[in-house]
Amino acid sequence: MLVHIRNAKGGKDRFIPLPRRTLYALRYFWQTHKHPCFLFPSHNRVVDNFMDRGGVQKAMRVIIKECGITKSISPHNLRHSYATHLLEQGLDLRSVQHLLGHNSLNSTARYTHLTDISRKNTSQAINQLANELTLMWEMKV
Repeated sequence: MLVHIRNAKGGKDRFIPLPRRTLYALRYFWQTHKHPCFLFPSHNRVVDNFMDRGGVQKAMRVIIKECGITKSISPHNLRHSYATHLLEQGLDLRSVQHLLGHNSLNSTARYTHLTDISRKNTSQAINQLANELTLMWEMKV
């Protein structure tokens, strides 16, 4: 399933994959919090509108506080985490660039973070390469 993001960053529309598990969670949310038009309606005076950027930030602050998280987290932090975890799962930088809607690969590269998982993956890749080279060398001898 793809989600159509209208007027995303840079004023462009784009389509991004929606994981099946997220779709199920959203369907459950819709059943319990129905609004006639919007999945995430505004909680301001204008009830016939969708939640704006400020509403998302406020909702995140409430959720973070309820979860007992003391670190400051913004929606943009979630974007960084999304990119990092996709790269850790082996997605190439160009694909992540497309998903984030970046024009420049350099912009996407700033979203990458050296994590314990990526360090482990790097170490495993180097060991695998070395093992293959060793096997090839041993075969030639």
